[in-house]
Amino acid sequence: MKISLSHVPHISNKIAVDLLASKLVVMTHGLDPVVAEATKVLEYSLKQERELEEKVKDIIYDNEDEIDFYQADDRQLFFMIKKKLAPEFGVILSYEERYSDIAHKILDAIYEEDLMAYDIDENRLKNIIYNAITSFIASNEEIQDIVYEKMRSFRDKFTPGTDEYEIRFEKLYREELTRRGLSS
Repeated sequence: MKISLSHVPHISNKIAVDLLASKLVVMTHGLDPVVAEATKVLEYSLKQERELEEKVKDIIYDNEDEIDFYQADDRQLFFMIKKKLAPEFGVILSYEERYSDIAHKILDAIYEEDLMAYDIDENRLKNIIYNAITSFIASNEEIQDIVYEKMRSFRDKFTPGTDEYEIRFEKLYREELTRRGLSS
């Protein structure tokens, strides 16, 4: 699953909480600076991918006539171009490898800012960060399903896509994250 911008604060918070809960580190300036560094790294990664996808869309748009003439599959073409340009934009397409790379960059950023003290192998900390990312992603779909069910059970029906629906969904989503200890 792809990380969205709305997931970033929750993932960043989970990373900081999981690092602290591991009892392998001492947060020298508290949780908030660690959350902030994780957020920067995650947002930058999303920005890189967004720029890559915009470039791919531009290429497809510029060659629309040829694509139509040859009746090429737009989705397949999009992925093929994205795969070709990914190294140029610094984007790793394999989610497992990408999350591992992000975990390493987050640990480097935390180290550079001297936000954590530890005397263990960095791979153990990188694994904690990686697991925080992947476990959030795994539980996110389950959380969304629970929230959708709650939304359906309301006497007042909300129309998907409306502001009212989005506000209610976000409130229930945050409550479920808090209930699971994934957000504060």
